[in-house]
Amino acid sequence: MLRRSFSKLHLSLRAPGLGFPTRSFSRDAGKRFAALWGNGDYGRLGLGNLDSQWKPVVCPAFRNKTLNAIACGGAHTLFLTEDGCVYATGLNDFGQLGVSESKHYSVEPLCVFGEEKKVVQISAGYNHSCAITVDGELYMWGKNTSGQLGLGKRAPNIVPLPTKVEYLKGINIKMAALGSEHSVAISDGGAAFSWGIGVSGRLGHGHESSVLGFFKSYSEYTPRLIKDLEGIKVKYVAAGLLNSACTDENGCVFVFGERGIEKLRLKEMSDATKPSLISELPSSKEVACGGYHTCVLTIPQMSFIYLKRFKGHS
Repeated sequence: MLRRSFSKLHLSLRAPGLGFPTRSFSRDAGKRFAALWGNGDYGRLGLGNLDSQWKPVVCPAFRNKTLNAIACGGAHTLFLTEDGCVYATGLNDFGQLGVSESKHYSVEPLCVFGEEKKVVQISAGYNHSCAITVDGELYMWGKNTSGQLGLGKRAPNIVPLPTKVEYLKGINIKMAALGSEHSVAISDGGAAFSWGIGVSGRLGHGHESSVLGFFKSYSEYTPRLIKDLEGIKVKYVAAGLLNSACTDENGCVFVFGERGIEKLRLKEMSDATKPSLISELPSSKEVACGGYHTCVLTIPQMSFIYLKRFKGHS
C-alpha cells in the first residue's frame, strides 16, 4: 500500500529454515525469531540503527526470548513475546510506541506493556497500537484524532501510554484489528465492534442523516456494535486503509468500506457502508486487508487474492 504499511504476522519462522545467516541462533530447536527487512527509517526494523535492509535480518533484541506475534504499523513495529510482553520500535510522533511522548523514535524494541498483565494479541494501525490481555481487556495507545482509540470524545488527540478501553468493560475481547484511522474488534461471543473515522463506510454502520438531510459526523469515538452483524458469530476481523472485513463461524466473508462489494462482481463501484456478504467465495477461515486489496484464507488452505487496479479493496 502506502509507504507506511500495516499488517500482522503470527510467527512460525524457525531459524534453520531462513535464507540468511542464523548459526548463532540455531542452537535453540523450535525457537521463533523476528526477521525484518525493508525501510529502516526511524528504527522501525528494531535492528539498532536506521539502515534499510534488502534481505531478512534476525532482530538481535530477542536473542533470549521467543516471539508469538509481530504487528507492522505505518512506521512502527510491535512484538509479542511468549511470556506475554509487548515491545515496540520505530516512529513515536503520535505516541504509537506506548512510551514517553518525548521520545521521537526508537531504533531498538522497548518493553511497553505486559509485565503486570499478560498480553495474548497485538495489532498496529498507521499511527496507533493495541494489545489484548489474557482476561480479554483491550488497551490502546497512539494517535486519537478521529477517535480510533475508542476512549471517548474528550480523550486527548495523542495517548502515549497503553490505556484500557473502559467502554468495553464487561466484554471479553478476543481479537482486534487496526486500520489507518479506525479500529475493529470482536468479543469471545462473536459480537463485532468498530470505532474511529467512518468515511467510506469502513466502520460498517451505514450512512445516517440528520434532520436537515445532511450526513452526521462519520467518526465514532467509542466502540459501537455493528448491528448488521448481530446474530452472526464473527470469528476473524481485519482492517485496512479504507475498508474492513470479517469471517463468521460458517466461513462466510463480509466486507465494508470504500468501493466494496460491487467491484468484486464487476459492477459499477460504490462504497459498501454496511457489511456485505461475498457469496462467490468458498468457506474462509481468515481475512486480511491491505491498502488497496484484500486476501482470504479459505478452508482448506486455498487462498484467493483480490487486487484492484485503482481503488477496490475488497
